[in-house]
Amino acid sequence: MSSASPWHPWMARALQLAALAEGRTSPNPLVGAVVLDTGGQLVGEGFHARAGGPHAEVGALAQAGERARGGTLVVTLEPCCHHGRTPPCSEAVLAAGIARVVLAMADPHPLVSGGGIARLRAAGLEVIEGVMEAEARRLNRAFLHRVATGRPLGILKWAMSLDGRTALPNGVSQWISGPEARDWVHRLRARCDAVIVGGGTVRADDPLLTSRGQRDPEPLRVVLSRGLDLPEQARLWDPAAAPTLVAHGPEAPAAARGQIDALGVERLELSACEPQQLHEALAKRGCNQVLWECGPELAAAALRQGCVQKVAAVIAPKLLGGRPAQTPLGDLGLVTIDAAEPWGHGQIRRLGHDMLWQLVAPQPPAKAGAEAAACTT
Repeated sequence: MSSASPWHPWMARALQLAALAEGRTSPNPLVGAVVLDTGGQLVGEGFHARAGGPHAEVGALAQAGERARGGTLVVTLEPCCHHGRTPPCSEAVLAAGIARVVLAMADPHPLVSGGGIARLRAAGLEVIEGVMEAEARRLNRAFLHRVATGRPLGILKWAMSLDGRTALPNGVSQWISGPEARDWVHRLRARCDAVIVGGGTVRADDPLLTSRGQRDPEPLRVVLSRGLDLPEQARLWDPAAAPTLVAHGPEAPAAARGQIDALGVERLELSACEPQQLHEALAKRGCNQVLWECGPELAAAALRQGCVQKVAAVIAPKLLGGRPAQTPLGDLGLVTIDAAEPWGHGQIRRLGHDMLWQLVAPQPPAKAGAEAAACTT
């Protein structure tokens, strides 16, 4: 539907409301809704604030009350039609006496997948689909990716100097980027369900990996470590700051496993200590979007295994030099320049003295073959 649609301004408002909860609704999508009375006046609005809480339609209809009867519901996603932690939204719409529902897009989740639309139409409601669908898909790209692939959407972030270094030859890396860039990273973490590092990052940097209070609860901190060669003292082991999960493969020594268990940190054994297996496990925990803040070898593995759909590179106006200095990525297995496909849809912005370059993957990753984690509503 074109931007000239009379529903366009109201859908834009619903999308704006939905975005208010970014990073807090997983495993559910971001949803916003507005209710118009029979005269086209705004009488209610709402958004899904957190998983397990009221859905956007329910909040908007409650605010509208009897003024919703005979009116129009404008919502960014098809109302659900199944019982989860909350009742079906399609039934709430019918009970409110709504005459028309305007949708941005259908819900691709198997528990919905057109069932909500069919229920409304069967009850005699007018249903208009496709209003600002591209914008709605962009807003919920992480949720859609998890449903389609069985993996969360992955973002790979690094900060480097103008000459492509992430640390000095002696390993010192704090701070390459400035305070504005570091604040942006905290906001990025707040939009993600998990932040992933490898054991080398824990040993070298002792990171905290929180949003610094910009999200409650904080994202899950994840350490992927093949041999569990991890320090006994680390900021990641403090449960008061944020929860931490240590994932490893079957080859991890028993003594090292016992050390992690003694710390009171959650431990997860994977079938193989690889990014793909970790992504599938995180999807089953309900993670829609995760952030990789790891070293070069793990970052390269995540890229090779299709676990990265976005790259965010902070480039500082500094020259660090040094032939043995670190770079953001390990070997990607490329043997010709032509094999390196350009990443697309680049966005460049300034963060203080630094530049942020954000790119998306050149093509969709292959399906993971794992079942998508269920939307728990």
